[in-house]
Amino acid sequence: MDRRDFIKATSGLIAGAAALPAHAQDAPPGRIVYPLNRNWRFSATPSEAGRASRFDDSAFARVTIPHANIRLPWHGFDEKDFAFVSLYRRRFKLPPGLKGRHVFVDFEGAMTASTVFINGVKLGEYKGGFTPFSFELTPHIDWDGENVLAVELDSTERADIPPFGDRIDYLTFGGIYREVSLRVVSSSFLENIFAVPKDVLNRPSVDVTCFVQHLAASRPMRLDVTLLDGDKVIARAGKAVDASAANTEPAPHRVTLSNLPKITLWDLDHPRLYTIEVKLTAQGQLIDQDHRRIGFRQARFTDRGFELNGRIVKLRGLDRHQTFPFIGQAMPARVQRRDAQILRQNLKCNIVRTSHYPQSRHFLDACDELGLLVLEEIPGWQHIGDKLWQDLSVDNVARMIRRDWNHPSIILWGVRINESKDNHDFYVRTNAAAHALDPTRQTGGIRWFQESELLEDVFTMNDFDFPLKPPNHSLYLNTEFVGHTFPTKTIDNVERLTEHTLRHARTHDQLASNPQYAGGIGWCAFDYNTHGNFGSGDHVCYHGVMDMFREPKPAAGFYKSQCEPSEEVVLEPAFHWAIGDQSIGFSKAVVSSNCDHLKFYIGGKPVAEADPDRVQFKHLKYAPFVLELPVDINKWGDLRIEGYIGGKLAITRNYGGAGVDKKFALIADDPALIADGADTTRVVFRVTDAYDAILPFADGAIRFELDGPAEIIGDNPFALVGGTGAIWIRAREQAGVARLTAHHPRLGRQQVEIRISEAVPEAV
Repeated sequence: MDRRDFIKATSGLIAGAAALPAHAQDAPPGRIVYPLNRNWRFSATPSEAGRASRFDDSAFARVTIPHANIRLPWHGFDEKDFAFVSLYRRRFKLPPGLKGRHVFVDFEGAMTASTVFINGVKLGEYKGGFTPFSFELTPHIDWDGENVLAVELDSTERADIPPFGDRIDYLTFGGIYREVSLRVVSSSFLENIFAVPKDVLNRPSVDVTCFVQHLAASRPMRLDVTLLDGDKVIARAGKAVDASAANTEPAPHRVTLSNLPKITLWDLDHPRLYTIEVKLTAQGQLIDQDHRRIGFRQARFTDRGFELNGRIVKLRGLDRHQTFPFIGQAMPARVQRRDAQILRQNLKCNIVRTSHYPQSRHFLDACDELGLLVLEEIPGWQHIGDKLWQDLSVDNVARMIRRDWNHPSIILWGVRINESKDNHDFYVRTNAAAHALDPTRQTGGIRWFQESELLEDVFTMNDFDFPLKPPNHSLYLNTEFVGHTFPTKTIDNVERLTEHTLRHARTHDQLASNPQYAGGIGWCAFDYNTHGNFGSGDHVCYHGVMDMFREPKPAAGFYKSQCEPSEEVVLEPAFHWAIGDQSIGFSKAVVSSNCDHLKFYIGGKPVAEADPDRVQFKHLKYAPFVLELPVDINKWGDLRIEGYIGGKLAITRNYGGAGVDKKFALIADDPALIADGADTTRVVFRVTDAYDAILPFADGAIRFELDGPAEIIGDNPFALVGGTGAIWIRAREQAGVARLTAHHPRLGRQQVEIRISEAVPEAV
């Protein structure tokens, strides 16, 4: 594979540009990107014969990308269940009039090693599960007939590929789990675009580097660059391009847009996005066209902390694994974007770390739109392999940066293997690669010991101790704490859930005490699947402030409570209110809230008042409330908590004291899907008291019936965990209405309807 084929040019169908030979004038001009996600055939038992174009694959399963090579229960499975070699096949026929152009197949992610064939011809093997790769198909295309693309996918943990070689604390589920497309271009085309805003606080401009690939000598060309605010043109500029000779590497050409009027900065609360549009022409004829979204912002770590657009922002966030129950990593755009929404809008985080690998572009797109900062890092976990392994890691740095360098949300490149030992020569290479490709962003490298050699720009440190170690470098960011040392389940006792919440609060309080702590990223957002020698013995790490189904534990309430009341008034107890063994002797109550005073009532009678605990939490703007709550087990009743701001009642929360399952709720994240065979939404089910508070000791198996053009991803029946759970509904390729009916053994049934609309057919 040619090294330049790093990057998928774009997604969807793009009318770009091409200089067409005479026989191709009936084809649409320019770049064309054909989605290639439906109508794949899949077999878990590949054979050499399956690589051939004439092989009969009619007995293979028909699947849609993103695809997991096996469906699993959410826990208690064998981690070897998905570690096998499989075969994917896709037939396609190109529209007439394209002969003479170049055809590439672009894979966004396949786990773990992909050997690609076209019409029986082996194109090569790509080693890596988290970064994009491409192969050119042109020499082997049948322009008049059917073509067969075959991928032999090795989903085992191979020691020659990062992150493997030793044990890792996460699972790499098999399958072509990110999108695939065909890219049709002229012999000269835009290989990539890198837009760099300059001097954004004073006189904004933007340097746009256009990487132009010439597979053959061509006539003189021109680049024209336009900055757009929606449909409004902000600025234009251009330059001539020498295309007199073929080049083995894309040639960079810089165009600067200066004196930009009335630019709105990209910021946390107002993440304004613009579009850079680039056209490549020859004698007025369109050759290629592409675009990127950008944001104007200044982001840097300083000895006073992290600075965004000239002001200090204390970073407060969580680490994210991109995996989901039942289906691993094979979730489409809608579900990937939902995680960003949960982190920013529900948990009120301002930063996320993509632990421990580059994650879906859809997730990053949502971070751009929501104002969620990102620390993105290369694949790895503690182990460093041999020279060839390290070469692949350096290549991962390049692929990650070249894919994602236009995202304004990304503020730091993670160029070190998570929690690895020092390796001077290796990390000199990863840092050099990052700085050469993107001199605008600082680098970091996640380590677990302060004596580590600092080759990066920012000392990024996993510190699970408390108190935290004081910063030993002027640029210092804590990137993991709490979760690994204090895993917590939704069904744990009150004391453990309370302590889990307090540990996150104590850590952030210390981080707030010293400006040289740029902030902290807690371990972690969501529970995740892992190897059997980690976690709780059921292949789950319960390290999250939310469970695997994205349902909150009490510690999630602490993160939520750190927002301003003008955004949302928050009041989240870190305890159950349910009579039983867990509540006998229960006295210390912890509540996460951004109110300034709380009042407590049991059975309608006032029993306590409290202010934020400023003794234990001296530095948090919104400290938790910690108080002795007088509970008489013989006079148990409903609990009411009132939150006051400035002496005025701002919020009231009620909790039933009877310990009786009263309600059964069924809630879909989205009311509508697209009938493309991949679009998916979560459906949450909860057993609650009369006030809609989840009852953590509610059990029973929820049974589902689904009518309509969709399928269930999840257990059926589903045994409640902590009074709640979730499944996912995936659309099939037919429009209609999907009706999901859930049956509770005592509380009856609930139903949700999801409208499924027609999808645009794939063109090839």
